Amino acid sequence: MLGEPANARPKNPKRRWSLCSAIIVIWLATPVAHAQTGSSLSLDEAIANAIARNPDLPIFDLRIRALDGSRMTAGQRPAYELGLETENIAGSGDQGIDTAEYTLSLSSVLEMGDKRQARIGIVDAQYDLVEAERRADVLDLLGRVTQTFISTLAIQEKIRVAAEAIDISEASYETVARRAQQGATSEADVFRAKAALAESRIEQANLIANYEVQKANLAASWGEMTADYSRLDGDLFRFDATGNFESLFERIANNPNIEVFANEQRVREAEVQLAQSQADSDIRWAIGGRRMEATNDYSVVASASIPLFSGQRNRGQLRSALAAQEEVLYRKDNALLRLRAQLFEAYQTRQQYLAAFRVINKQIIPDLTEALRLTREGYERGRYSYLEWNAAQADLLSARLSLIETASSILLSQALIEQLTGQPLESR
Repeated sequence: MLGEPANARPKNPKRRWSLCSAIIVIWLATPVAHAQTGSSLSLDEAIANAIARNPDLPIFDLRIRALDGSRMTAGQRPAYELGLETENIAGSGDQGIDTAEYTLSLSSVLEMGDKRQARIGIVDAQYDLVEAERRADVLDLLGRVTQTFISTLAIQEKIRVAAEAIDISEASYETVARRAQQGATSEADVFRAKAALAESRIEQANLIANYEVQKANLAASWGEMTADYSRLDGDLFRFDATGNFESLFERIANNPNIEVFANEQRVREAEVQLAQSQADSDIRWAIGGRRMEATNDYSVVASASIPLFSGQRNRGQLRSALAAQEEVLYRKDNALLRLRAQLFEAYQTRQQYLAAFRVINKQIIPDLTEALRLTREGYERGRYSYLEWNAAQADLLSARLSLIETASSILLSQALIEQLTGQPLESR
């Protein structure tokens, strides 16, 4: 980077950023997204909206514009100075205007040690750092959007289950009321069934209210105050394979947060280069003409100066630059340790919930479904009480809600793994 010509234009960050954004959208949207139909919203559309319209991301464009200005400043050569000096225009004796001496000079500084290119190198490294920080921020944004989408999708699924629970409660109430008219059960059971129906409706209303809040939170990711969609389009029960933990950890290097450290390291290296170049003393020169009024004579004058012991005076700046460079390495190592701990927790959590999902889906729900069928038949024959029948309904409903929560936890862990590794999980 320090070897570029002084007038070289910086790389086009917007083009690289657009390509990076497209890649991120493709892989992160894959696990649970489907095409939009009607007024529904899919995950890929939520992500595209967030990238295009999130109010925080334009800050990076402003930082790039600021670096454009910094690069213009860094690329400037030392300024020329025009000076006018007069001597002997006043004093004792015959000194005055007629004996004055005028010197008109042009002066500047000759930079040594390739300082100008070192300054440009720092700004060029800062371009890459800003782009890495932008990618890291976008990945965090996509993680938040994905998590909100999954949580909202889980509530949407719960609303569907709540609607089915209301249908069951209504059917139960009608059955209990009919049996009470026949004298086969008590009036107390009728009131219990009626209260259970009311509770089901309250639960559905609470879920709907929470659903609207979550939809608004999702829309806020792209700057909208209200959601302009009615439902989410996605599959809460579709999971991708993870592979083993070590293979996932190898992908950590692709995390944009680690790339930030790599680019910051290049900035620090450029700063060290600049500090080293400051050890080479600059030469100040001047050349001009002198006129002596007393004799009407002209002469050419020239001067040059160089500061002494510049290397010793610059040792403090060089030491600071080297310390800052070493600090980045320590912070990078600490960040890798934290990311590994987060990845291990997300991996273990996902594996645990996957195992629980299989048991709930393949064993618990089928068993409770059969138990409910037998309890209902037994209630109608007078073998079971209403409380036993109602308990069987509640157990099955709880298991179905638990399945939704478990699936949501799997997808949230999956999204976190993808965010930490910077890559999608392997599709089945």
